[in-house]
Amino acid sequence: MNLFLKITLLTFFCFNFCFQSLAIGNGRQAKGFTRCDTLRGSLRDERTCYDVTYYDLSVTIDTAKQAISGVNKIYYKALQTFDVMQIDFFSNMVIDKIEYKGVVVPYKRECDAVFVYTRKELTQARGSEGSLEVYFHGYPKVARNAPWDGGFTWKYDEEGTPFIATSVQGIGASLWYPCKDYLGDEPDSMRISITCPQNLTAVSNGQYEGVEKNEDGTQQWKWFVSYPINTYNVSLNLGNYAHFEDEFTYSDGEKLKLNYYVLKYNLDKAKEQFKQVKPMLKCYEKYLGKYPFMRDGYKLIEVPYLGMEHQSAIAYGNGYKNGYAGIDFSKIGVLFDYIIIHESGHEWWGNSVSCKDLADMWIHESFCTYTESIYVECLHDYKTALRYINAKKNTVGNRSPIIGPYGVNQEGDKDMYSKGSLILNTFRSVLGNDNLWWSLIKNISDTTFKIKNVDANELLAHINKYTGYDFTAMFNQYFRYAAIPTFVYTLKKAKGKEYELKYRWQTDVPNFKMPVFIQTGNGKNQRIECANEEQTLKMKLASPSKFLVNENLIFINVQNTSTKAEK
Repeated sequence: MNLFLKITLLTFFCFNFCFQSLAIGNGRQAKGFTRCDTLRGSLRDERTCYDVTYYDLSVTIDTAKQAISGVNKIYYKALQTFDVMQIDFFSNMVIDKIEYKGVVVPYKRECDAVFVYTRKELTQARGSEGSLEVYFHGYPKVARNAPWDGGFTWKYDEEGTPFIATSVQGIGASLWYPCKDYLGDEPDSMRISITCPQNLTAVSNGQYEGVEKNEDGTQQWKWFVSYPINTYNVSLNLGNYAHFEDEFTYSDGEKLKLNYYVLKYNLDKAKEQFKQVKPMLKCYEKYLGKYPFMRDGYKLIEVPYLGMEHQSAIAYGNGYKNGYAGIDFSKIGVLFDYIIIHESGHEWWGNSVSCKDLADMWIHESFCTYTESIYVECLHDYKTALRYINAKKNTVGNRSPIIGPYGVNQEGDKDMYSKGSLILNTFRSVLGNDNLWWSLIKNISDTTFKIKNVDANELLAHINKYTGYDFTAMFNQYFRYAAIPTFVYTLKKAKGKEYELKYRWQTDVPNFKMPVFIQTGNGKNQRIECANEEQTLKMKLASPSKFLVNENLIFINVQNTSTKAEK
């Protein structure tokens, strides 16, 4: 989710400041880390010893008590011989028992980690397959301000019917169901069974498998995800839903199922607003490739909060308005529904191309925010897309790096949204070859890292190799440091209309090189190479005021050190 834009629904300047100081993820400020952080975020032996292959999650929802109960069957393959393994489940939730091979086994809880002891006689040998059954119940954390703080949202619709949904990005799926809550290990597939009152429809990820009514007045809805899925993407959505469907035909004739679940009294609004889905899919096919989860289909589900990118079950709560609840700083974004365009973009960036550690959450958010401008370029043109991207500059704080610390379940600065899109636009400008740029983007999303986990170093190495351009210094400055490059220059009159330009980059990264784009009065961009060492260039200008650094193409600070006499 683009968190900054959400907060701007109140007051821009006040909440811009508040946003930059917001706690990351589960409400914890990015200060010192504890053992609990390490248990949650690191790859200890108790985690690396096994690979999750499948979850079979069954959960019962008690709408009156705002409580849940259920069992998650965790299937895995042993990567090393072990007799203890770590799963995760929030400490406020109750574990009733854990079974392994039909035997109740002991476990120890520390923070939100659960260490399961399979006993010596049941040691899991390397290469073998096994499963745990974890029975649980409790009152899961309530999201006080979903989706920012994460948890369950228990509300009622306008007709007084329960309206319930989950949102756990950052804080983690182990908030409500036991799992291996580590981004780098996704189940290959998953089944979700939801038992709820018969007056509600329960919608989750993947393909609908059916519903069975029970004698006690409840019913069980079954869903199956046939692709790997991030644990935080697994969602519950319950309401008095109407369902309608459609299909999108790709350029090669393949068809994608479109399913929509909306509150019954919003059906007409939804049928009109959701017409934006097909043009979006056509645009994304061109630049990103086909929808990554074709078998499972595409879904939009109305929820009691703004929205979230749940895989094949996108949460929608934008009130059937364009823009971000009707607002957009560039005024371009009011021409489309932000939640549909942005959250759908996450199907490629985040759900398909996924990070391994929360520190690299920028891979999800930077590329997805940049995808908004791709859609604008589809609707309009490159010039309009530049306006849309550069309108985000005022939302960037440059207070801390976009890449967070590894191994402690901590993401980087929220600049990863707007700043990330500005950085990618900078890379495009520096590369100077749009055909190659778009080929790279589509290769990342549709081939090399499709339905895979990737980290920052792997992605950078691929970008460098694919383009033949070394982006390493740029990447490190923009993503690993808070400050952006500063173009420092002095413009001094030589003789006649000739001026002397002295210029250099001021950066944290040594030996930094990146071109800059200038104009000298004719409106045309001139590319000049620049480094940390000062360089000199002579040019003809009618007056110093005709000299311009084009900051729309690259995201930089500009510092003019010319004296008043020189200016």
